Amino acid sequence: MKILVLFNTESGGTYKMAKAIAGGIERFPGATAVLKQVPRIKSLENEQKQAFGQIPYATISELPEYDGIAFGSAVHFGNMSADMRYFLDQSVGIWTAHKLEGMPATVFMSAGSGAGREAAILSFWSTLAVHGMVIIPTGIMGNQEIDKTIPQGNTVFGATSLAGATAVSRPSEGELHIAALQGYALAKAAKGNQLTKDITAVTGTASSVAPKTSKIEARLKALNLILPDAPAPVGNYKPFRISGKQVFINQIALNAGKVDHPGMVGTEVTEEQAKLATRQTLLNVLAVLKQAAGGDLDHVKQAVQLTGFFYTAAGYTKHAVLMNEASNLLVEILGENGMHTRATVGASSLPMNSSVEIQAIFELE
Repeated sequence: MKILVLFNTESGGTYKMAKAIAGGIERFPGATAVLKQVPRIKSLENEQKQAFGQIPYATISELPEYDGIAFGSAVHFGNMSADMRYFLDQSVGIWTAHKLEGMPATVFMSAGSGAGREAAILSFWSTLAVHGMVIIPTGIMGNQEIDKTIPQGNTVFGATSLAGATAVSRPSEGELHIAALQGYALAKAAKGNQLTKDITAVTGTASSVAPKTSKIEARLKALNLILPDAPAPVGNYKPFRISGKQVFINQIALNAGKVDHPGMVGTEVTEEQAKLATRQTLLNVLAVLKQAAGGDLDHVKQAVQLTGFFYTAAGYTKHAVLMNEASNLLVEILGENGMHTRATVGASSLPMNSSVEIQAIFELE
């Protein structure tokens, strides 16, 4: 079993709780804990120097890949943090595709003053309930084993830490102990869910039907293409927006955090390099589209519109030739559903000195 411990922290308290949760998960035979952070809306100064600085960020599309998820956040005004809220707000596609239904989940938190921690967990639960997840509380597990002579942040809903209490270092040993028990309980529930799936497979119920093979994933494999990780926003905006059944996306030629072939086409960048940058930009668009479609590109009904912007000098006329690279690749991958209307535009500059930017509109099933 692979269980995700997904957390958001600034000072490291929630990270310490996350490690205790992970330790409890791995006490259960056959369970592996995967620690990941929620991407930040605003970068944290000196994050790489923090103890949690090397923990990778999660993507919303990977959540269905796990057997259970523990969510951890600081308490902000009786609720989860803004970073966690923004991350979960991107899960609409997963929700409509029923990707998390039946998956066990639990919540742990860290509260500076201790105020609002129970309300925060309960409000967090509402999001998980809408996804149909099975919520695992702590009840009074381990309560008799902790030091009651000092303030403890634990609740019957989930482990918390009184981060602002100074009687002992925080999280306290008692808070970490409850967190470890909570992780073990989550792993136990995940194992039960796994066994249920195995039983239904043996009895021949509907759940034993072989999972659907993604046509688009098969096509990507045949083309020897791997979609990159969807680039994270670098400002106060979302990587995609769904309106009705339409998805709106905008991307540049980012590749592993850097721009491929930056500069003006025809001077700093050759046309062949610009075509490569255009391919990378279209792959970024598809990576974001996969997120919007709940992790399955088969849920894309059709491409509607591509608009290509190219960093060129005045008088340049071969924009359409460059944009053909994106159009052809999109049709190769999506087939007839990839046919689209199109516009190409010359620009005197583009963000991050990218030679290309693509705006795209798709329709979901």
